[in-house]
Amino acid sequence: MTRREFLARAGGLGMMAMAGSRAAGVGTDRPARELITLFLCGDVMTGRGIDQLLARPSDPTLHEPYVLDARRYVELAEAMHGRIGRPVSDDYIWGEALAELDRRRPHLRIVNLETAVTGSDEFWPDKGIHYRMHPANVGCLAAAGLDCCVLANNHVLDWGHAGLVETLEALRGAGLATAGAGRDADEASSPAVLLVPDGRRVLVFAFGAVSSGIPRAWAATAGRPGVSMLADLSAETALAIAERVAAFRRPGDLVVASIHWGPNWGYEIPEPRRRFARLLVEEAGVDVVHGHSSHHPIGIEVHHGRPILYGCGDFLNDYEGIGGREEYRGDLGVGYFTTFAGRANELDELAMVPFQSRRLRLRRGSRSDVAWLRRRLDRECGRLGTRVVESPDGSLALRWPGRSAPA
Repeated sequence: MTRREFLARAGGLGMMAMAGSRAAGVGTDRPARELITLFLCGDVMTGRGIDQLLARPSDPTLHEPYVLDARRYVELAEAMHGRIGRPVSDDYIWGEALAELDRRRPHLRIVNLETAVTGSDEFWPDKGIHYRMHPANVGCLAAAGLDCCVLANNHVLDWGHAGLVETLEALRGAGLATAGAGRDADEASSPAVLLVPDGRRVLVFAFGAVSSGIPRAWAATAGRPGVSMLADLSAETALAIAERVAAFRRPGDLVVASIHWGPNWGYEIPEPRRRFARLLVEEAGVDVVHGHSSHHPIGIEVHHGRPILYGCGDFLNDYEGIGGREEYRGDLGVGYFTTFAGRANELDELAMVPFQSRRLRLRRGSRSDVAWLRRRLDRECGRLGTRVVESPDGSLALRWPGRSAPA
């Protein structure tokens, strides 16, 4: 399929006009801009130690090589920073992130939920780590006002196919949309369709890659629950996604491709991953690539006016008090407030707010934390043609060619 043929299938002249504005680098200083802001973050891991803090903890038995009781992760955090009274309220774990969300008021809040929400005891064999949160604790996700939980990751089937089905039911029962996993392949590959106040839609497609540790056996099929898996990072796979997007997209829709890929540690972004992300922008009309799996934030690229977040880093986890990998500062999580302008959905602003885990609760990063993260991200983003600067309010902002400061 040629580029022109694809554009015709995806919406004719409207899509062609969008593609033209990308190539020309059209600015966003047009009158009466229509803005959409998404809150995006990486891994939200509410199982194991965090689950044990909440009102209805799961059976704490673990099947890990070194830790056999989930309460041990709470003890490690307490040994580092002080006692945590239990049970905590549903909103406890989000801490100061809630005030920031209220202040910035994004239209939608989208996270990668890397935890099964289930009472199943059928843990997946030959897998070293199993994350599980009791379904009665799902209120901790609703407490943050989340709109969509991406599930195409390497922990959603930790407690088997029955655990995945229960996860889907628990999240939807709490009013949360899901993407990237389902009762069959069609459901797993279909987008979450989210509405913003002006009536436009945001489509969230989600995919998992084996490079993130997802077992191939977790792929959803016509008759089996599972994850929407990427076969590879080829042009053919990107074109298949383009056809899937075209089947759902309407004029004015904003498209998110949320992808769990790559290892937990390290800043390297292999060229095949960059090429695939660019193809999603160019051929599938994706407006933001929302990458995750890395336990720390990595570089950001802007391609044809669209942001590619290669790895957002962990946002919530129970790693506090666990030693090792300190050079990556895994204790720092980032919330990404990504604003798009106009019906063409071009990137207008990307603000990053650093948080730090203390007593398994998020607090705003200190000035030294923010400065460290700015230097590290600016180094990595510089290799991708972007820059990171500090803002007066203690957040970070992305700069890219043609965009030196907010309009």
